[in-house]
Amino acid sequence: MLGVALEGGGPSGPPTLRTEDEPLRAVRRVQKLDVQPRPHFRHGRRDAPGPRDVTPENEVVGRVFRDEWGKIVAMLVGLTGDWDLAEECTQDAFAEALQNWPRAGLPRRPGAWLTATARNRAIDRLRREAVGEAKLREVARISLPGEPAESEAAVSGVRDDQLRMIFTCCHPALSLEARVALTLRTLAGLTTAEIAHCFLVSEATMAKRLVRAKQKIRHAGIPYRVPDAHRLPERLTAVLGVLYLLFTEGYSATTGTELVRRELCAEAIRLARVLDGLMPGEPEVMGLLALMLLHDARRATRVDDAGDLVTLEHQDRSRWDAGEIAEGVALLGDALRRNTLGPYQVQAAIAACHATAPTPDDTDWSEIAALYDRLVEITGSSVVKLNRAVAIGMGEGPAAGLAAVAEIEDEGELADYHLLPATRADLLRRLGRNREAAEHYRAALALATADADRRYLSKRVAEMEGSS
Repeated sequence: MLGVALEGGGPSGPPTLRTEDEPLRAVRRVQKLDVQPRPHFRHGRRDAPGPRDVTPENEVVGRVFRDEWGKIVAMLVGLTGDWDLAEECTQDAFAEALQNWPRAGLPRRPGAWLTATARNRAIDRLRREAVGEAKLREVARISLPGEPAESEAAVSGVRDDQLRMIFTCCHPALSLEARVALTLRTLAGLTTAEIAHCFLVSEATMAKRLVRAKQKIRHAGIPYRVPDAHRLPERLTAVLGVLYLLFTEGYSATTGTELVRRELCAEAIRLARVLDGLMPGEPEVMGLLALMLLHDARRATRVDDAGDLVTLEHQDRSRWDAGEIAEGVALLGDALRRNTLGPYQVQAAIAACHATAPTPDDTDWSEIAALYDRLVEITGSSVVKLNRAVAIGMGEGPAAGLAAVAEIEDEGELADYHLLPATRADLLRRLGRNREAAEHYRAALALATADADRRYLSKRVAEMEGSS
């Protein structure tokens, strides 16, 4: 079945639930799995950009963009208080790199070059706008990459540059959605359209929300600093939401030719590892990392050699990453033993049900449906309800699944979500109602934006039309 990229909805602030309230068989099964203690991972930085002679140059700039964009924008936002200025100056710096680097070669420290260029652009803009010497001196003192603000790291305990910036951007004065959206825009470099897809809203709606959030930052003078260590937990929900959606975009890209953006998946997992080291024993951090690993274990089998989507039931399970599955299950077991159940742990338990089933026929769909029931209680998400409908359809039959889908359609919240008509179409196909299935596959195709999804849906339309 054409499934949702990550089982479950977006970030939320769930109430504290205890597993004893209504014991779930999936939770108990994961707790009883015979797994080794999870290994210790070093939280190192990513590799530096490639050799100076890597070509074409725009690929080098693209790689540096992924490494440096968020650091530079967040740094300028923190010092100027002007989000638009920070983004524009950073964009100018990358544009200049595209013009300069093909002639002069890749700088020894690309991040430092870009930071200095963006800083100089900001100084020029501020001079023209006559904002005052104090602000100019502050911007001029921006440290370059390789010159970390040790005092800030010592106070907060956050020593990873990217994670420190995520905590900085997730300021509690903003709404949770605004924090997550702005951080994805700033640090991950996601487009407004990609962020809108994460929140299941139109691009125009998300653009307005981002503008309002930026205006609030500017007019209220909200400071962009890393909070003290004892205040980090109050920002944790938003930070987890950022990492969750960053991985989701990487695992199932909303636009473009590739369904999977490996660099986003890898970065989200890396940051989750760092966060796990920063806040050891935090159940939802462990749950999120487990969720990512259990999904990432299947990443190599999600598309074929032609880049086309391969659904879960047709994936070659012998190629799943056994090491990631073992680590994810061990992490989940550690989290569940702390008896504070949250949405990421429940989603990880669902992912573990899939990852530990030797064959598709061994999947315990009633167990998965029960976990989705709990997740609906926690989040109220319509996307979670849609995943629950899939589980019901697989466990109780397509007719039962269609009844659950009809309830979601009546709510109207997923009207522009391509997986809603795709799910109805797939259930109809399983019932042999091919003409109706073709109609809903066409509706899903009209809404899908990723090339891999569109190719998959187009094939389904052709199959249904050819057999009806």
